[in-house]
Amino acid sequence: MTDLPLAREFPAATEADWLKLVDETLKGAPFARLRSATGDGIAIEPLYRGPAVSVGMARALPPEGSLPWQVTQRIDDPDARRANAQALDDLNSGASALALVLDGSPTAAGFGADGAALAALLDGVELDLIHLRLDAGGDTAAAARLLDLYAARGLDLSRRPVTPGLDPLAALALTGAWAGRAPVAQAMAAAQMRANDLGFAGSLWLADGRVWHGAGASEAQQLGLALASAAEMLRLVEAGGGDPLTAAATMGLMLAVDQDQFLSISTLRAARRAHASFLHALNIAPRPLDLHAETAWRMITRCDPFVNMLRATAAVFAAGVGGADHVTVLPFTLAIGLPDAFARRMARNVQTVLAREAFIGAVADAAAGSGYVEAMTDAIAARAWALFQEIERGGGLVQALESGTVKAMLAETAAARAKDVARRKEASIGVSAFPNLSEAPVATLDAPRRAVHAGGLPQLRVAEPFEALRERADALGESRPRVFMANLGRIADFTARATLSLRSHTR
Repeated sequence: MTDLPLAREFPAATEADWLKLVDETLKGAPFARLRSATGDGIAIEPLYRGPAVSVGMARALPPEGSLPWQVTQRIDDPDARRANAQALDDLNSGASALALVLDGSPTAAGFGADGAALAALLDGVELDLIHLRLDAGGDTAAAARLLDLYAARGLDLSRRPVTPGLDPLAALALTGAWAGRAPVAQAMAAAQMRANDLGFAGSLWLADGRVWHGAGASEAQQLGLALASAAEMLRLVEAGGGDPLTAAATMGLMLAVDQDQFLSISTLRAARRAHASFLHALNIAPRPLDLHAETAWRMITRCDPFVNMLRATAAVFAAGVGGADHVTVLPFTLAIGLPDAFARRMARNVQTVLAREAFIGAVADAAAGSGYVEAMTDAIAARAWALFQEIERGGGLVQALESGTVKAMLAETAAARAKDVARRKEASIGVSAFPNLSEAPVATLDAPRRAVHAGGLPQLRVAEPFEALRERADALGESRPRVFMANLGRIADFTARATLSLRSHTR
């Protein structure tokens, strides 16, 4: 292959040259105008140098011909027969894994499969050929039924890829209530012992960041709280009479990823670094992290829901580049109702196109060496670890939840984001920016959405305030006010506000 030295055709440029051009462009305005900040207050610079040393943080490459991650499809239909048909169709149409989302899952979104009907849900599913995750929250009984189902089919649980995915702390955060420390500890220890008896070697526990992200958490807050959840689960297992070191060896991590590609990539890379520190603090030999990622509930919209597919594509790209082992896409109509076959198909295809056609994940750590990503990885990992230590010094996650410390912290972060959303500094395409004036309705399945749990952390969507305004305007029908708008200045000065105003007053 011929080496084309294209850079030789251009004069050498230094950072001083770049700064001179920036100063001319700013016309005396401060350089700080080019900086922004993340929800954690981490500065985002306009230009980064490459790191002196790049530390790989992504997963190992899969065998040739294999998918770079498990393409996971959620099963959340309360109708067990229909859910079973969906699962078989998903597996025959590109999915390589299933996530049984029970009512207690942080992303059940008011639906959820029947945890007492696992045999019916998985009838005809070749469990020895797929990965299966149970999104059970703190439902240790459902996890036990799942492992017993594998054992009843004669499957070797030391080799089968199954993830019961328990996190009772996420369930406590979501509902605001639990059975109490002693009963939960006993149930957790019993689940660990039962898994050991069956020879289970996968991720029995899954420290779940989605519930924190849905409540408004920043990148470092989501990761730090997930670490705090992992530590609290180890203490609970020990309090119930189990072995915390065994529990640590069967601990995975679940994080939400959104449309901010660079921050999502950095968060997943930071998770592997934080996990290594977590094991080191426990004097446990290094082991790979079982890292799950799911597209964020927080970013999806009810208005112009087709744009959700674009947001999901950006999030899956980030998950693949960031090194997730398992990726789940929330179907684009989930905020409206229970997704139908088309929405489920799109959720699968977003992943298979990126994995099979765009070859995302073909490089072990594609972001390694990027000054921006490496700096963000360092900063997010450091702040997440500091938050984790702060929670531990305060008595652990249960204490932080019961005292209201976590709720207040996340509410503050969510309020700051809401201000940016209200000012359209953080825009939702199709809602607060570029709304669709001829939006077509979408189909969903006939299933009632359960009421949201009261007393726990809210599961927010950033577009909700603007959606409420649009729904109020739509409810007026033909009697809505009519407005004459005189736009002055350049098109760029008024287009965004004019388009948004028009959507509020016309069909």
